[in-house]
Amino acid sequence: MFKKIILFIVLVMLAGNGYCLNIDKVKICFLSGDYKSAISEGEKALANYSGHPAYLDELYYILGLTYLKDGNYLRASDIFEIILKEFRNSTFKDEAKLGLGDTYFLRGDYDKAQRYYEELLNSNSRTKLKAQLYYRFSQIGLQKGDTQAAREYLDKLKKDFPSNLEVKLNKDLYSLSDIYYTVQVGSFVKSANATNLCNKLIGKGYDAYAQEAETDGSKTYRVKVGRLSSRLEAVELENKLSSEGYPTKIYP
Repeated sequence: MFKKIILFIVLVMLAGNGYCLNIDKVKICFLSGDYKSAISEGEKALANYSGHPAYLDELYYILGLTYLKDGNYLRASDIFEIILKEFRNSTFKDEAKLGLGDTYFLRGDYDKAQRYYEELLNSNSRTKLKAQLYYRFSQIGLQKGDTQAAREYLDKLKKDFPSNLEVKLNKDLYSLSDIYYTVQVGSFVKSANATNLCNKLIGKGYDAYAQEAETDGSKTYRVKVGRLSSRLEAVELENKLSSEGYPTKIYP
């Protein structure tokens, strides 16, 4: 869901900057989700770019987003840094700083991601990206086990930006009372297999349940145990289940 959010927050910006440049193909490919073609067209446009220098930052920005969506976080971070260092007055400066933070978030380096997000917020307290920053701070809190910070930023997001895309589009957004940790012990294609494992765990006294998930159009049934208020409790439960031979993973 985090990756989907990244796409939606830039749609209006890209649609509203229709310069007569040789980057239309890049935009079209990006917005249609054809990232490989967007990268090819973007690198080609960059190599042959002869437009006004003031518009070059837009080409870099779109290309950086494309690499980000395609999973090449290192190349994306390089491009966002180019914008920040070589186009200091760019209208895409805040977006590039957000994108740079996203490259670290998606690599699991939450401390560095938070640093870039905080730099953006501190340098421009009136940034139009404040809602996106609040959302990211909440997700960092969840990933780091700081449920208090996660709740605080979700509260700010819902209170200050109730109509924002992060709230409207993210159907999995945690409510303030629903943030908890759980341990996944299995994932099945058939619901019957998930039900059998749940019943087995319940018979052992565990709070087990199955959740339906959909990935790339395919349904899976994930068996999870517990609804815990702290990551420490989740780790203890994970160790216990692991010692009994179950494959385990803590969520979120």
